[in-house]
Amino acid sequence: MTKQMLLNAFDMNTVGHIQHGMWRHPRDESHRFGELSYWTGLARTLERGLFDGLFLADVLGVYDVYGGGPEAAIRNAVQVPLNDPMLLIPAMASVTQHLGFGVTCTTTYEPPFLFARRMSTLDALTRGRIGWNIVTGYLDSAARAMGLAVQVPHDERYDWADDYLDTVYRLWNASWDDDAVVMDRASGVFADPARIRRVQGVGRYAMDAMHLCAPTPQRTPLLYQAGASTRGRQFAAQHAECVFLNGTSKPQVATLVADLRAQALHPLKVFVGATVVVAASDSEAAEKFADYRHYASVEGALAHFSASTGIDFAKLDMDAPIPSAPGQSNQSNVEAVTTRAAQVWTKRRLIDSFILGSRQPPIVGGPQTVADALIAWMTEADVDGFNLSRTVMPECLEDFVNLVVPVLQERGVFKTEYTEGPLRQKLFGHPRLHPDHRGALRVS
Repeated sequence: MTKQMLLNAFDMNTVGHIQHGMWRHPRDESHRFGELSYWTGLARTLERGLFDGLFLADVLGVYDVYGGGPEAAIRNAVQVPLNDPMLLIPAMASVTQHLGFGVTCTTTYEPPFLFARRMSTLDALTRGRIGWNIVTGYLDSAARAMGLAVQVPHDERYDWADDYLDTVYRLWNASWDDDAVVMDRASGVFADPARIRRVQGVGRYAMDAMHLCAPTPQRTPLLYQAGASTRGRQFAAQHAECVFLNGTSKPQVATLVADLRAQALHPLKVFVGATVVVAASDSEAAEKFADYRHYASVEGALAHFSASTGIDFAKLDMDAPIPSAPGQSNQSNVEAVTTRAAQVWTKRRLIDSFILGSRQPPIVGGPQTVADALIAWMTEADVDGFNLSRTVMPECLEDFVNLVVPVLQERGVFKTEYTEGPLRQKLFGHPRLHPDHRGALRVS
């Protein structure tokens, strides 16, 4: 049987997400991110295209490393202003039946008891269509915003996250029995106290409480994780069911995928980031791509990458090698241009890679060309699907749905209808955590 491609749209509740400067394009509507109709329209488009989900990124704090302050990020709308992604989900769920929603939330700054209730509520309201992208944070500005003098060290954040996950697993999976809600009108018993128990927190998370929510369709939201650093991959292999990677070459990604699959005890789906510029023909796509390039922002891309790596690129000489000293920021981004890179990266080379305002090289072409490129990634890098980052909204996703999806279906690599059931059921064939998953083992 041909491997079926998985597709998520990759977005953020903001003007500028990954491809910086695209908000300036006259057809771009991302400035409407504060309108619910903008998001419900997007959800309808994605469901029409049979997308598996909408992956909503988030970050706490502003990008203030480049030039020693936030001015470049503010000027270029580099993920600021930024609204809460969770509040969008009920509205989008109300106009769809199958589309999943992966939302990014950090383990570092919110008590697990409160977070577990919010996720269970969303899983109940959407009838099991919720995923959680687990992050630990990487911005010093976020740490200061939360009242900390300095950021928690990189690997220690993952140690905290292990305890955090083990705590929310207990709340989601060990507090309420599946049959705790009896709703017996005759006896007046809604839930049986004997089938509900208090659970304790793990490690640094002191807690003694019963979960406030009854069991939801998935109990545990589908678990995403995007860390590609050495410690991040270790964490992903323990916890993630879906892993999101970025990479500029298939061999590089294939190596990371093989390492992840070797470490994991449970099945994994791996998504790679992709940017697509498609039109009816290769020549028309090339024209569209050339048009888009006029609006790309190098300063915006540098502001984003400086914050991601903790390196102020405003201070670097154009041809000096990018330093590889470990820091407390996003170590996978640092490694990508230093220790894991086949060539020496400099600021000049970095700027040259910002084709559409980010380091992600776009796939440009007609529907057949784009389909060929995506299938090649699945074949050569052993990925299961793609997180498609936006360029000019909403036309980039409308074009993909109208032009590329039918070709993928004709090739037999993409579904022609949704399967029933919760999000995890659709991707893995079962609604609850795999029995070999850490979250199932730690509460059994």
